[in-house]
Amino acid sequence: MCSPNRKDAWLMADETNTHPFERPIEVDRLRANTAFAFDEAPGEAEAEAIREAIGLRGLRKMRFQGEISPLGKRGWRVTGVLGASVTQECVVSLEPIKTRIETPVSLRFLPDSMIEHETPEDILEDDIEELTPIIDLGAIAVEMLLLALPEYPRIQTAEPLQVTAAPPGADPIKDEDTKAFAGLGALRDKLGTPPG
Repeated sequence: MCSPNRKDAWLMADETNTHPFERPIEVDRLRANTAFAFDEAPGEAEAEAIREAIGLRGLRKMRFQGEISPLGKRGWRVTGVLGASVTQECVVSLEPIKTRIETPVSLRFLPDSMIEHETPEDILEDDIEELTPIIDLGAIAVEMLLLALPEYPRIQTAEPLQVTAAPPGADPIKDEDTKAFAGLGALRDKLGTPPG
């Protein structure tokens, strides 16, 4: 059961109904008493497709390692670590900025009948997915990458954005103007003069 944020993230990567990275695992082939280990990495063409789908400047060394283990009688848990080196644009200067991502993954895949018995607290943990005949490790990897990306990547040396607002024809308020008002407020408080 994806939260709205997770759904939005995956829709960003799936607007064209294409899947840039697929690693389907058939649930029927999993053994109920044994964990299934996996180690998946996109090929060059797949990495390029992922990069384009989620709007990165660069994507390297993406790898998803972990295992699928039985959870109760009918559920499955996917745990592992997703790693990737990504290049984004600085939100201030638009210069390329590189980030190394290493994010843990833990998802429960449950049949509808089991999800119905989950408490609101369990559902809010945001790690429950509806169990279908296929668990796609590639789709999980792309979704987790999206969620782990810095939302506003910024180079340390980039100057902060200067934003001003004023009615048409009026001069924008400057920092020194607000400091003057702050000083008057402090003086008023010191003197104990009631406002207005």
